[in-house]
Amino acid sequence: MLVPVEGGDLAVETHDGDTVPVLAIHGVSGSRKLWNRVAAHGFSLITPDLRGRGDSSDVPGATIRQHADDMVRVLDALDLPTATVAGMSMGGYVAVDLAVRHPDRVRALVLVDGGFPMPAHAQMTEEILTAALAPQVAARERTWTVDEYLAVQAMVDPLIDTTDPLVREYYAHDLTADGHLRLSAETLLADTRDVIFGESRWQELTVPTWFVHAEWSVGADSAPAYTAEQAAGFRTALPVLREPVLITEVDHGGTVLTRKGAAVTAEVLAEALK
Repeated sequence: MLVPVEGGDLAVETHDGDTVPVLAIHGVSGSRKLWNRVAAHGFSLITPDLRGRGDSSDVPGATIRQHADDMVRVLDALDLPTATVAGMSMGGYVAVDLAVRHPDRVRALVLVDGGFPMPAHAQMTEEILTAALAPQVAARERTWTVDEYLAVQAMVDPLIDTTDPLVREYYAHDLTADGHLRLSAETLLADTRDVIFGESRWQELTVPTWFVHAEWSVGADSAPAYTAEQAAGFRTALPVLREPVLITEVDHGGTVLTRKGAAVTAEVLAEALK
């Protein structure tokens, strides 16, 4: 379905399952297909392509606040006065902003390796950020077959099984029919800047919140986005936060893209729905 938002129409997919609807928000360079494996656990998911990505790639503009406002429009379009909201990576920051500014629309919150300040961001500069995103920006300048694109993803993160049909569908959704990447460079840069240099309002959360985090960031034995000690610190500082859940032997993307990660994330989501 298409949901009218400021500047265009947002593409939104609904997965029929055995639960009440859950609004699931993808990360900075992802798309709605990110949640395929979680949906396979029987959840009724509402998964938008955020502006600048996938079938919403022509919708301009990008800030965490703008994405959160778009999520209100999605809930309105589906006649949902409230919903449990899950956000992965940047989607976690969008979910936090949504829950802080519209607590009446969020029944509960599930943050997956995002939403809280990442210690690595304190070391980031504009120059480092631009260099880090350069490969993704450059990827827009050529065309890809699905197999070529999957081969690159397998090299970037060998822990993700690109032969998994649901993973293949996720990455294939990034491409147009003629092989161009459906990701706005302007949106990618603006959203990443907002996540890194902006302020997460996590300490203002008032809705029940769950936090799932990965043992690694990208690849085995890499430094995590959040250590167990940092997650425990968030638990101490935020009364509405339940006990954080660590997914071992999984990296950032694997929290939802691998069978093991998606199974743990699904367990936490099921707990939040009770």
